[in-house]
Formats: sequence, C-alpha cells, structure tokens
Amino acid sequence: MPAPPVRRHITQGLLSALLWCCLCLAPGLLLGLLPASAAQAQGVELATLKTSRGEGGLNLEFVARVTLPKAVEDALRSGVPIYFVAEAQLLRGRWYWLDERVSRLSRSWRVAYQPLTGAWRVGLGGLNQSYTSLADALTAASSSSGWHLADPGQIDNDKAYTVEFSYRLDTTQLPGPMQLGLGGQGEWAVGIARVLKVPLGP
Repeated sequence: MPAPPVRRHITQGLLSALLWCCLCLAPGLLLGLLPASAAQAQGVELATLKTSRGEGGLNLEFVARVTLPKAVEDALRSGVPIYFVAEAQLLRGRWYWLDERVSRLSRSWRVAYQPLTGAWRVGLGGLNQSYTSLADALTAASSSSGWHLADPGQIDNDKAYTVEFSYRLDTTQLPGPMQLGLGGQGEWAVGIARVLKVPLGP
C-alpha cells in the first residue's frame, strides 16, 4: 500500500535534509581523518624535503619558508625569544607488524631580537650567528642539509622506509606566563608535518 502523500513528503524532506548535512559535514570529517602530513600546515611551507644515500648512510635535507603571525612577531620584537624544532623519525616497513623505528632525531633553533643593536640572533646547539633582518634569521632557522638519519649498516636496500618529518614553533620553551595565556595556541600554532617515502637503494 503506497504511503500517504503527507507522509511521503515528510520522508522526502528528511532524506533531503540528511543528504545536505552529509555534504556539509563530509569535508570536515575527511579532514579529521587525514594524517598529520596532510592536515597540519600553518605558517610554514616546505620548499624542499628529500633524502639522499651515500657511503655514510642516509641523510635528510629540508628547506622551509616561515611566515610569522603578527602576535608571534610582536612578541619576538619585544624581546621574547622563540624556538623552532625539527623532528625526523626513520621507519622500516614490516608487513606483519607495526613499522620498526630505526632512528629518531631532533634539532632546535633559538631566534631572538636584540633591541639595542637591532640584530637578530639564531642559535643552533652551541653556535650563534647574527643577522641584520628577521627574514634572514628565519631562513637560517628553517633549513638543514646533510642531516644524518642512519648508518649504512642500518639500511636494507630491499626494504621500504619512510620518514615522518615535522617542523614547528615550540611553544613549550616560551616563558611560563606566556604558555598559560596561549590556551589553544591560536596564532602560535605554527608548523607543518609530512611523511616522506625513501627511494629504494642502492
């Protein structure tokens, strides 16, 4: 027996509303399901991210372009140093279990402004360098070449490897009172993450 016209119109209306909701929510749901390599990218663009093999093993090179939000640049010009950290994790694929971690490395850069001299200082490890502009300082703090990931004996030429890479503004090294005021970070959530497949050797 066919449904009454009123009930049929209500059913069609509910189906239309449900379809509309699905179309509106799908992009957000899809973004939530994407890995960090695709979803996390704010204020940072990767110009270069690649691996290279040599007699010394496997190396990583990256070049990032950083655009600081106004709140971050204002704090920096007020004398608050900021830190950027790059992390790389080399994984060996395993068909029977989770990927095996071969190595995990990190590097941290400190960027600070000196109001008395108008100079920008970038520190990496125990080395410090002065620059005349913020752009030059950010360039120095957002690239690395010859970053050693693994020795030759750690790499099997017939195995699949991936590198999980991230580069971000490290808010955990800000002064304590500033960390409390960040909340959900907002403009301070500057960073990017990527997953890179390593070409098979040799």
